[in-house]
Amino acid sequence: MRVLLLFALFLLGMGDGPVAAAETYELLFRSTALKGLEAMPDKSETRQGTLVYDKVVSGTDVGQAGGSFGIGLKIKPDDNVSMTLYQGTRSRALGNYPASVGNPVIMYFLESVLADVAGQSGGSPFYMRNRIKEALLRDAQVVPVSRRYQNRDIAAREVTIRPFTKDKARERMGRFAELALAVTVSEDVPGWYYSLVATVPAAAGGAEAGYSNAITLKRAGEDQP
Repeated sequence: MRVLLLFALFLLGMGDGPVAAAETYELLFRSTALKGLEAMPDKSETRQGTLVYDKVVSGTDVGQAGGSFGIGLKIKPDDNVSMTLYQGTRSRALGNYPASVGNPVIMYFLESVLADVAGQSGGSPFYMRNRIKEALLRDAQVVPVSRRYQNRDIAAREVTIRPFTKDKARERMGRFAELALAVTVSEDVPGWYYSLVATVPAAAGGAEAGYSNAITLKRAGEDQP
């Protein structure tokens, strides 16, 4: 439910933004992202309706979720997609979401980044979410890139936003004012998202490590990492 709520909050308020903003939203929140992936019955052994992502988080404070994880998405016959987080032998269900609204991994990514950055900076996640929405309407950068997937080069686009570059509260945010969110998408990868990466540089001259939260498509066709 938290991911769906965040999805709604991001879409609300888009209003009559410029055409470029609408195109950016379509790239990031593509409703047909899961199109072409077949539903997989619970007891099926074909494993054709699943996606697996690697997630690596570094530079978090003690007590926050750093380390290496797996994320599994399973397309179900009822037009829903279940999302599960794995770490070693442990797993945790992240919920079930309508496949018709797109791939929920992007909203999970944004939610986890907001939680990490708000927790470390002491800022409000609601304020940060609004700045991200504003950056999508105003400052998103979209560039063509080439990526390697399944032993071949694929054409992709990288969408980057820096939500606090022009923020009035920038001075109070320290190094977190340099947060960058880069999402790489391609028609040539299942699920649409090749990678989703959030970065914050290390403090200049300080001992704090830079923050990174990276989710990368690992493979398709298996139901768990």
